[in-house]
Amino acid sequence: MGSLGKAVYTLGFWIRETGQAMDRLGCRLQGNYYFQEQLSRHRTLMNIFDKAPSVDKDAFIAPSASITGDVQVGRGSSIWYGCVVRGDVNSVIIGSGTNLQDNSLVHVAKSNLSGKVLPTIIGDHVTVGHSAVIHGCTVEDEAFVGMGATLLDGVVVEKHAMVAAGALVRQNTRIPCGEVWGGNPAKFLRKLTDEEIAFISQSATNYTNLAKVHAAENVKPFDEIEFEKMLRKKFARRDEEYDSMIGVVRETPPELILPDNILPNKAPKAAQ
Repeated sequence: MGSLGKAVYTLGFWIRETGQAMDRLGCRLQGNYYFQEQLSRHRTLMNIFDKAPSVDKDAFIAPSASITGDVQVGRGSSIWYGCVVRGDVNSVIIGSGTNLQDNSLVHVAKSNLSGKVLPTIIGDHVTVGHSAVIHGCTVEDEAFVGMGATLLDGVVVEKHAMVAAGALVRQNTRIPCGEVWGGNPAKFLRKLTDEEIAFISQSATNYTNLAKVHAAENVKPFDEIEFEKMLRKKFARRDEEYDSMIGVVRETPPELILPDNILPNKAPKAAQ
C-alpha cells in the first residue's frame, strides 16, 4: 500500500471511529431508553464439528435458509427461504434438480431403536412442499412430498410416489412407486395417473427455472436494485390510453420482463 493508500485508509478509519464515538455518546444521552442494535449472526452455510456443507455452484440457497454440517446439495437444486437442513449427527444428501420449498425442515438421526443408521437421502428432481418435515428418511428420484407433510424416521418414499399435503407418515413406512398416501396416520389413497407422474417431473423443472430468477435477484448490487425500483415507479404510472392518443410509445425495459419459462402463459405485453 502506497502513501496515498495509507492516507485514505487512515482517513476512513478515523471517520468510522468518529461515527462509533457519536453513536456511543447518543446512547448515553438516551439513558435507559436507547436500543442497542446488533449484527445478525445468521449464516446460510455453517460447519459443525469437523463437517462442512458441500453445495454445487449451480444450486440456489436462499439467504434466510440454514444449512449446517454434513450436507451435500446437488447441481440445480434449490433450498428456499426459511428452510433448515441440519446434518449434525448424521449426513444429508440432496440430489440434482430437487427443491425444498419455504420453511421445510430436513434433519437426521444417529440410529433408531433397532440400531439402524438414519441419514436423510433425497434423490434427483424431488419436490418437497412448503413447511414439510423430513427426518431420517429416504425420498427417491422424482417423488413428491406435499405441503406440511411429516415423514418420520426410516420412511422410504419410492420413485414416482406422492405424499399428500398434511400427511403424517409413521416410522419405517414404505410408500410404493406410483401411489398416493395421505392422512394421519398416512395410508394408501389411490394410484397416480400418468398425468400426475409427469407433473412431478415438471414441478421440479419449474422450480429449477424459478430458482435462477431468485438467484439473479439476490446477487444484484444496491444501485441496480434502486434503479429498477425507479423504473417500476415510472412505468406503473403510465396511462396506455393517453399515450396512444398523443402518439407516445413506451417499451417495457428488459429488466422488468420475466423469462418466458417462468410465466409461460403470460407473454410480455406488446407496446401500443
